[in-house]
Amino acid sequence: MSIEQLSPTALWQHFAQICQFPRPSKHEIALRDYLQGWAQSKNLTTKIDQVGNLIIRKAASPGMEQRIGVVLQAHLDMVAQKNETTLHDFLTDPILPRIDGDWVRASGTTLGADNGIGVAAALAVLGSEDLVHGPIEVLLTIDEEAGMTGAQGLEGGLLQGQYLLNLDTEDWGEVYVGCAGGVDVELNRSLHSEPLPAGFVIRELAVTGLKGGHSGVDIHLDRGNAIKVMARLISKAIPLFEPRLVSMRGGTLRNALPREAFATVAIPACDAVQFDRFVAEFAEQVQLELAFSEPSCALTCKPVEAAEVLTLSRIDTRLVIDLLLALPHGVRRWSPSVAGVVETSNNLGVVRIDGRRFEAVLMLRSLTDLGLQELQSMIESVARLGQLNIEASGAYPGWAPDLASGALKLVQDVYQALYSDVPAVKVIHAGLECGLIGRAYPNLEMVSFGPTIRGAHSPDERVQISTVAQFWDLLIACLAAVPVLEAEKKVAELA
Repeated sequence: MSIEQLSPTALWQHFAQICQFPRPSKHEIALRDYLQGWAQSKNLTTKIDQVGNLIIRKAASPGMEQRIGVVLQAHLDMVAQKNETTLHDFLTDPILPRIDGDWVRASGTTLGADNGIGVAAALAVLGSEDLVHGPIEVLLTIDEEAGMTGAQGLEGGLLQGQYLLNLDTEDWGEVYVGCAGGVDVELNRSLHSEPLPAGFVIRELAVTGLKGGHSGVDIHLDRGNAIKVMARLISKAIPLFEPRLVSMRGGTLRNALPREAFATVAIPACDAVQFDRFVAEFAEQVQLELAFSEPSCALTCKPVEAAEVLTLSRIDTRLVIDLLLALPHGVRRWSPSVAGVVETSNNLGVVRIDGRRFEAVLMLRSLTDLGLQELQSMIESVARLGQLNIEASGAYPGWAPDLASGALKLVQDVYQALYSDVPAVKVIHAGLECGLIGRAYPNLEMVSFGPTIRGAHSPDERVQISTVAQFWDLLIACLAAVPVLEAEKKVAELA
């Protein structure tokens, strides 16, 4: 059975088509242009704004012209993550979705349900000829996962709707009304290298098998950070064997928890047997430590030929390992006002070290400006101690909750009518685009909901089929139940 045969059929057919387009962040143009052409073939009005977002408009169905206009919002790009052994080029190869029980997943790569399912749902609304709805605008943004430049550059005055339904959250039964703000921090410095010392041999170290995941949504789960595990190993080895670091790489994206890390070290040949035994013992300790959160964690060590390589000096080896251990990672503070919600966190997401340069990329998140500033100040202090260059970029605001929102009441009422239950109203520790959109459209009333997605930003990403059907039912019921514009309601009352 293919995913095109799943229900709701139109949504899944659109998602299958989206999967055919490679679309990592900053490479969404082919998909965007295809969707614009598709919309124009349906006689829908389209516009590509100055930054590259696609806006599609659909007129109200008959009798619904005076209803409040609704903006359906999703992002076109996806996180490009794969296992080291998976052969896949995210710039050329399609995603290959498959059904696994009640889930759809890919093989060895991210699926792109974040946010392809949201895009597919919006397209299904646009393509339907029998849904009941008021005026519809679909806003499909670019580059959400790598800097939110689409939402950052959204112009005021383009959108006409009063309610915005963001289709980019990942827990069915929950409605989100607020999110964290964030900032990216890049650190770098030059290093001193020297030829491989005489009498040294080379070992390649690998930390693999970690779950990874979303650097905001999953940050509280105490999953392992492969970069931190590798740094701990080398730090413990330094007083015993005085290894020289040749290179290290870990993580691939600032908004994904690092699943894998690889390092090449030089050690005295006379210590090789003891070093190999030491790594094996450390691996056992880490596997025991992470047995609950990371049952597939693996740490390996293998000899390689000692070619003409450059190593870091003994001092710089110690320096970069100390930096990796000192940089914060994980939950910094829990929210004192919203129980069970992370307020402030950091993801040590990417590290690259060779004989000449140290580079690290971190992603900071917080529900408060003060929390973000305090965490950034801490990282800057570490950077100064290590004589690192520091550059902050891509800052975006949080989205402050509005519990009196008409959009929230709409979704709550419809959800209760459909399921005889009330949805959980939550704030998410992730960077939804609503904060940036709200900056350009301060009067827009916004909520966010979606089907259940697990493992986002990792090759274990999967979306639950049964919740996609429920998500669709809620979406189309909300569109049918949107209230009449206030001005029209007053005219009707006077008449």
